Amino acid sequence: MNEEIKIREAEPTDAALIVTFIKELAAYEKLAHEVIVCEKDLLKYLFGNKSCAEVVLAEINNQPVGFALFFHNFSTFVGKPGIYLEDLYIRPDFRGKNIGKQMLTYLARLAKERDCGRLEWSVLDWNQPAIDFYKKAGAIPMDEWTVFRVFGSALNKLANIE
Repeated sequence: MNEEIKIREAEPTDAALIVTFIKELAAYEKLAHEVIVCEKDLLKYLFGNKSCAEVVLAEINNQPVGFALFFHNFSTFVGKPGIYLEDLYIRPDFRGKNIGKQMLTYLARLAKERDCGRLEWSVLDWNQPAIDFYKKAGAIPMDEWTVFRVFGSALNKLANIE
């Protein structure tokens, strides 16, 4: 069977599907307990007047099999915008079919079209299959950097809200 892989921009009618993909990814990453996203949030922040992120979907024979959520950042050192890939997820039954590579290629081309200086992302340090995949695609781990996060009550405290 010849499988046609298509990558397309998500539309507002895809919000429920994107929530499903996010929950599947979170379960894979053992972080399902952290997911609070809902369709309303995605409609506002992906497709609203002040959208701040974008999603592309991967389909095989018109069946959705994965997604990539990304947004623009900016590199002061390069002096150009970049694309930050927040999530890339392919359903387990469809891995190994070159879909993830095609999604990265799509984003790399988009970065070049938008005159971005970088395409970057983070990966959980235990996710060796993803690390191997990204290295094979030419990505370089930035081991000297540590990600910091402020959220919840710590964010409120830092913002002088509590």
